[in-house]
Amino acid sequence: MTTKDTTAPLLEIRDLAVHFPTPGGAVRAVNGVSYTLRAGETLGIVGESGSGKSVHVLALLGLLAARGGAGAIVSGSVRFEGQELIGRDEPALRALRGRRIGVVFQDPMSSLNPVLTVGEQIAEALTSHGLGRAAATRRALELLELVGIREPQRRARDYPHQFSGGMRQRVMIAIGIACEPKLLIADEPTTALDVTVQAQVLDLMRDLRKKLGMAMIWITHDMGVVAGIAETVQVMYGGRILERGPVRAVFHDTRNAYTLGLLQSLPGAAGAAHRSRLTSIPGQPPDMTRPPPGDPFAPRNRFATPRCFEEVPPLAQVPDGAPGHLVAAWYDLRAALAAEAAA
Repeated sequence: MTTKDTTAPLLEIRDLAVHFPTPGGAVRAVNGVSYTLRAGETLGIVGESGSGKSVHVLALLGLLAARGGAGAIVSGSVRFEGQELIGRDEPALRALRGRRIGVVFQDPMSSLNPVLTVGEQIAEALTSHGLGRAAATRRALELLELVGIREPQRRARDYPHQFSGGMRQRVMIAIGIACEPKLLIADEPTTALDVTVQAQVLDLMRDLRKKLGMAMIWITHDMGVVAGIAETVQVMYGGRILERGPVRAVFHDTRNAYTLGLLQSLPGAAGAAHRSRLTSIPGQPPDMTRPPPGDPFAPRNRFATPRCFEEVPPLAQVPDGAPGHLVAAWYDLRAALAAEAAA
């Protein structure tokens, strides 16, 4: 008799690359992304638009075409609970999505069906995975209550347009967790919400994670959101991971100039240790049809060395940093900052 290896990662991505064909050449949206996610862990993935954070997640779910793209996985491996996902047919991926991996997208109005009631849409997420209609209807009411929607029996008969933005996002979360997945992927779920509603959604997600014991991947451009919900943060730029590690280590012992730039542009306590005033990152993201040969951030990095423009730095453990704190950089950011301060 064999026993399941509880130390094995829930999700393991190795050397994933995704390209989009265009008349001007292939857009190299994701370039050699590798990382693991443990059961119950919350990973925050941050970066500017075009950094590859959402695309690589859509790729692992087999949803590149479904979300209006024509991208293709050109290399790499994605293993979930030990099973390879790349190359699996659509019925197999459809069975996995929702049941084992839940998803919450950014804009609930474009994701929810305007002609079906909220209760019908939550129940559909359950019946599509084999639950009977009556049981699915009862479970839909339980889920509405779980995500903090009052009078679930009445509100289940309402349509999406009858809900506020925050309530629609709660409905999307109810759909995402309907089958109690092992992994929930939240792609910019609070971007369109005001700060008060955003805080409520973050509190809800933290509570649900504890109750259900699920892992989460939280994709955002907001470092402040990551500080409030994640244990591990992963900073992406130009389709690559530039820094990754425990949130405290990355925020307070930053080793990549791009991460530093994101933190220095952040108002409030989370960015206070890195600046006396808010700053912006100069320059523009690279043209990913013609990505730079070395570090993708080098053209915008005042600390870049000649080697940064020639070779892609590997993602490696910070020698004197916290365990699991990884950085891709040919320069020593701490030494560069000290020299700049002394000049």
